[in-house]
Amino acid sequence: MRAAVMYQPGDIRLEDLPKPSPGKGEVLLKVAAVGVCGSDIPRMLIKGAHRMPIVCGHEFSGEVVELGEGVEGFAAGDLVGVAPMLPCGVCDQCATGNFSRCRDYDYFGSRRDGAYAEFVCAPTANLLKARPGTDLRAVAMTDPASIALHAIWKAKPTLGDRGGVIGCGPIGLFAIQWMKLMGCRDIVAVDVSERKLEQAREAGASHTFLATAEIPSDLKCDLIVEAAGHPSSINLAANLAAPGGHVVFIGIPVGDVTLANKTFQHFLRQEVSLHGAWNSFGAPYPGPQWTVTLDYLSSGALRWEFMISHELSLDELPGMFGKIKAGGEFFSKIMFRP
Repeated sequence: MRAAVMYQPGDIRLEDLPKPSPGKGEVLLKVAAVGVCGSDIPRMLIKGAHRMPIVCGHEFSGEVVELGEGVEGFAAGDLVGVAPMLPCGVCDQCATGNFSRCRDYDYFGSRRDGAYAEFVCAPTANLLKARPGTDLRAVAMTDPASIALHAIWKAKPTLGDRGGVIGCGPIGLFAIQWMKLMGCRDIVAVDVSERKLEQAREAGASHTFLATAEIPSDLKCDLIVEAAGHPSSINLAANLAAPGGHVVFIGIPVGDVTLANKTFQHFLRQEVSLHGAWNSFGAPYPGPQWTVTLDYLSSGALRWEFMISHELSLDELPGMFGKIKAGGEFFSKIMFRP
């Protein structure tokens, strides 16, 4: 099979690898679509992965082509979404259903070979069947959409609340839609890119601001999702919270984060709650975050197609990551079709 193998950050090579064979309790999947996660960019260009060489890619859908020993409930031709984490199942966090906090997990695309390839094997516990007729690209969007839902469920909005989203990549765009679906009366969106703010308005944001703009004080938000991971956006998110509001952090900063005294004073005195949100999993694994998300993507209640800025073949992957490194080209969700 063809696969994009990362040897070191920036050293990504298209190679022929042996097609994997499914073990007990696994299926062999023909990768249908795989998206570039924001975490793939520093992983593949700057930081590297837990082991190298490795095939990255963890936001994917696949078609079942072969069943391993003991597999029931799946058949060749099934279209499935794949939860990328493989929790240990025995630690204290797994025992309480908090799989996102597993102490000894495996993970497609960072700890084991992922889906920037034509085929991949996956345990049936990680698979969710898609409804017949669901677009295979929509199924590959289940991971980022479920991350947004997992974050919002940390502090569920009340009907009529004002929502806020800082960072309007795909996860932020899904967060806007979830907030609307949960009854937020209006939503403030902030980004460094006017084109991403255009997408935020398409997702349902009612007030949009460039990160350099002054946001009116009467637009404080009851629930804010921070999905950029930059020190400035982290400070902005905390300062944008209304009294007694909630801020949920999804964005992953690369360097140290400093909170300004003004930021600290605001969330201290206004009794703002700060939450961390990691991954997207619940019980029974992979959790209602995934089943609800796939249902809403399949029904069309969650819109996704407008986010796809690039749809490319696997052969174009090294060149696309080169363009990302060089900068200057707009992208939202990059989708490969191995």
